[in-house]
Amino acid sequence: MLLSRWRRWRRSRPFWGGLFAILAGAEICALPLAPLKVMLHQGVAGIPSVLMGIVMIVLGLTAWFSPPQRSLAGVLTTLIATAALVLSNLGGFLIGTLLGILGGGLMFAWQPHTAPRASAVRDPEALLVATSTTSATSITPASPTPHHDPQGAQP
Repeated sequence: MLLSRWRRWRRSRPFWGGLFAILAGAEICALPLAPLKVMLHQGVAGIPSVLMGIVMIVLGLTAWFSPPQRSLAGVLTTLIATAALVLSNLGGFLIGTLLGILGGGLMFAWQPHTAPRASAVRDPEALLVATSTTSATSITPASPTPHHDPQGAQP
């Protein structure tokens, strides 16, 4: 029961993209807090690293808990991961940048699962019968749809 609820939740949002963005943010954010022997460069790069990591974690959580915002979160995650390459110790020794670009791409590309349309005809023979019984006189031409032209030109 619990496992099926977890699967349903996970499949209804860009889970893997959000996970990779959170991991990338954690990697980029944790490096400035590491011992100086592990760090490549402390100083001014420390503050943007922590901020970029926190923002990437928030964007990953946004993709999880607000799937309609996945496109914006994906683009921003990719941009921040690319900026981290320059501003944050080679983007967390390249690991954070690669995870961020992968996560942003997965978030942007994810589409919700849609059920098949009920109006779709599954039997091709029924479609042929339906089109052959329709006479040419019963088909009416579609009227043009009205549209709004901000400059006032008529269609």
